[in-house]
Amino acid sequence: MSQALSRALLVLLICGVSSPALAQVSPEPQLIELIKDIGKEREKGHALAVPEGVDPRYSKRLDDVSEQRYSNEASTLGAFADRLNAIDRSLLPEALQTDAEIISRQLRDRLAELRFRAFEIPIGSREGFHFEISALPDKYNFDKVADFDDYIAKLQSFKEHADQNIALMRAGLKSGRTVPRDVLDRYDEPVAALIVDDVTKSLLYRPLTNAPASFAADDRERFLRDGTAALRNSVMPGLKEFLTFLRAEYLPGARATLGLSALQGGDALYRHRILMHTTLELSPQEVHETGKREVARIRTEMEQVIRSTGFKGTFAEFIKFLQDDPRFTVDSEEKYLQAVALAAKRMDGALPKIFSLLPRTPYGIRPMPERIAIRQSAGYYDSGDPDGTRAGFVNVNTSDLKARPLYVAESLAFHEGVPGHHLQIMRARENKDLSDFRRKLGITVFVEGWGLYAERLGREVGFYQDPYSDFGRLTYEIWRAVRLVVDSGVHALGWTRAQAIAYMAENTGFKIGPSTAEVDRHITEAGQGLAYTFGMIKILELRKRAEEKLGSKFDLKAFHEAILGNGALPLDLLDREVSAWIEGAATVKSLRGLPRT
Repeated sequence: MSQALSRALLVLLICGVSSPALAQVSPEPQLIELIKDIGKEREKGHALAVPEGVDPRYSKRLDDVSEQRYSNEASTLGAFADRLNAIDRSLLPEALQTDAEIISRQLRDRLAELRFRAFEIPIGSREGFHFEISALPDKYNFDKVADFDDYIAKLQSFKEHADQNIALMRAGLKSGRTVPRDVLDRYDEPVAALIVDDVTKSLLYRPLTNAPASFAADDRERFLRDGTAALRNSVMPGLKEFLTFLRAEYLPGARATLGLSALQGGDALYRHRILMHTTLELSPQEVHETGKREVARIRTEMEQVIRSTGFKGTFAEFIKFLQDDPRFTVDSEEKYLQAVALAAKRMDGALPKIFSLLPRTPYGIRPMPERIAIRQSAGYYDSGDPDGTRAGFVNVNTSDLKARPLYVAESLAFHEGVPGHHLQIMRARENKDLSDFRRKLGITVFVEGWGLYAERLGREVGFYQDPYSDFGRLTYEIWRAVRLVVDSGVHALGWTRAQAIAYMAENTGFKIGPSTAEVDRHITEAGQGLAYTFGMIKILELRKRAEEKLGSKFDLKAFHEAILGNGALPLDLLDREVSAWIEGAATVKSLRGLPRT
């Protein structure tokens, strides 16, 4: 072969390798398009159709929860999963590989929920469409015409939505998928309390009367006319039908068993819930044993705090002392809110010591709506809007004040507000370096693990000086650890409700009322309560690893940025990201020690 021919063949081979026909095509546009399509589907949601003749301004109806909706959803998500599986992720940039992995898991988890027909149990001890309609006014600022239009649309569609929920629950009665009967005592009472003959006496009517004077008179009249009609013709009939169904069919027909393991396929369902909520491959027994170890560790710390107060009695006697001593409770909602608000405001001033970036969105503190408080935990967080139109809110449970001691006020403020949920969630939502998908992403084990870790951070900036307050912090920490034992005990190991309530009360110091509400939550929301402790354990493990690797060069602010800077992540992906940061920081440290040339 001549040299000229050899050169020609070489050129041909080189060109061939780089030609569009033979080169690997980047799948990045495919994934971006898939993410957009998933986002469009989520944004579109599953709203009920607007009936013919209804004002088009009332288009944002309540969800369609029919059997057909869930069948369609499964088909749509299955098609998304097929598209994702066809993408060669190894050819994607690292950030998009992470997006793809998270989407893959979300699709997996939701499709599993649909296969297990979890939608046949649309209510829980603190969840359900009847709780959602009662809390609906809290979802709007009512400072725009669109707020009133959306609100009225929800009211107009309530009866159809309620009928669909009743149909799902009837299917659950046939299949055995119901809320356990033990959890349903007096469950009808909050529903009955919402029903009024004169709709102008309904809590749902009040927003209709508070339209700003700057609105056109025609709009203000329309809100009252159409909202009143919706309450009279949709909400009240829907609630009445649901109440009749509860009393005549659901309460007497609900299953007598307690845990998921009693259901057909329940063992697999519970393992799925563990994976979905912790992002970890764990057996129920591993969950149970981890919980018992954590309870034992925290109990030891609690005993040490008890001794530091000079108290000479047993743990149970100390708990009774705390419950009976009037200095640890207040007699008004305002005083309790002030205690939480003061702790939160003091923490605001300490944040720059441990964080380099803080959210711009402000937050407020308010009482939890009374109509839902009795079945809720100590507090929850409502996120703000990064465009500045809505602040975040820490919602504090002020029901049964004698069961809500002041010595947990700091922990509650730090978990739900700062440096907990508000700081973490709004940091992510304001982070322009993240994709829109990642900014809005909530992964329970990350979010709640951070919240529990945030409670501990108070010690590092001077809080919990009072030993009783430090005991309160440990009370909150053991509360989350007890969940591992109770959740796995009920759903996999045959525990009774009474056994779970007793274990909760004995180890947390909660009175029976809050202990009962907490246990019922985990009976009806299997797996969710596992997220807090497992998430905190991972963050603490990563921090210990960083401190040991970096030594005196460990920077707490930089570590927190490594945890928060990528938004919410599954725990294995969080481990990967923070491990990379540790190695990078260690490399920089090593290079600084090299002699200059």
